[in-house]
Parts: sequence; structure tokens; C-alpha cells
Amino acid sequence: MRTLITTAFVSLDGVIEAPGGEPGHRSSGWTFKDVEFVPAAYELKSREQDEAAAMMMGRVSYEAFSPVWPTMTEDFAGYNVMPKYVVSTTLRDEDLVDNWGETTILRSTDDVAALKETEGGPIIVHGSAALNRGLSDAGLIDRYHLLVFPVLLGAGKRLFSAADADKRMLTVLESETYSNGIQKLVYDVVR
Repeated sequence: MRTLITTAFVSLDGVIEAPGGEPGHRSSGWTFKDVEFVPAAYELKSREQDEAAAMMMGRVSYEAFSPVWPTMTEDFAGYNVMPKYVVSTTLRDEDLVDNWGETTILRSTDDVAALKETEGGPIIVHGSAALNRGLSDAGLIDRYHLLVFPVLLGAGKRLFSAADADKRMLTVLESETYSNGIQKLVYDVVR
């Protein structure tokens, strides 16, 4: 069974929208504006790329990443060559870019559950607020890699849904606080 890992930059109040400067959010770029850059705080991001065997995202994140990431050969070399899975009910094969490697469209969380049952290494989920909420609500996420920023954003897309769900316990695998206030939190979901 494959491990499904959600990775996110998250504000203390749970917002994951527009961390890198994406348009449409009033605090767009909140991960680098007003937060001192400390390289050690991002070590997890490099490790994820080395450990992941595939990448998953929703349609909105795919449409944001696919025109840019293939050109970022230094930063995203590992991600650029690994298989990608896009979970979408509307995206069509002809909508996929042809310079970003093998990409498969999945139509539902049932398709994600079936993919998890296959052989292979970890699948990492980037961005994709709506997808992450759906995967969490369906009990499909196995691990969380969170970099929690010392900022309250108030409004924005959140990592976790407001669904009335049963309690899920997490086990801390790693935690560290950096001099800039960023906290690394790595959790396994207890099954």
C-alpha cells in the first residue's frame, strides 16, 4: 500500500491559500513577506522531493503549477520527472501540458483509494485545498508534512474541512521550531 502525504505551508489559523504569491488573496505571498528566510526551515521540502515517488494535486493546483514547474529545472527536477496524478471531474486529457512527464487524471476519491492499493513509493500532495479536505474527510491521508508560519490570515482556503467527522489521532514523527518562528510538524495518521 502506498503512503499518501499532504505537504503544506499553513498559517497558524489553518489557511493554505496563496503562500507563494498566487493572485486573488489579499495576503498573497505570506510565506516570504515579513518572515525571515531561514534555510533550515525548508529542509523538509528538499527531502520530500527525494522521497516521493509520485505527485498528486487537484485541478486548480495543476493549472497553477503546470505552466511554471516544468521550467524550474533546478528547484523541481525530481518533481518534474515523477508521475503525476490530478484529481478532477472536469479536466480532460487534452488539457494536460506535454512537457511535465506522465500525468494521469483521477476522477474521485475512490480512484485515489485504488491508487493507494498499488505498488510503489509515497505520493505527495501539493497545494490543492479542496482535494486535501476531501482526502482527509475520506480517511485517505496517511501523513502530514506541515510548515506552520507565525501568521494569522483570517480568511482563505483552509487545509482542513469543517465536516462533522470522527476524531482522528496523529502521532508526531518530527517537530522543530526555527528562529523565524516557522514550526515543522510531521504527523502520521493513526489507523
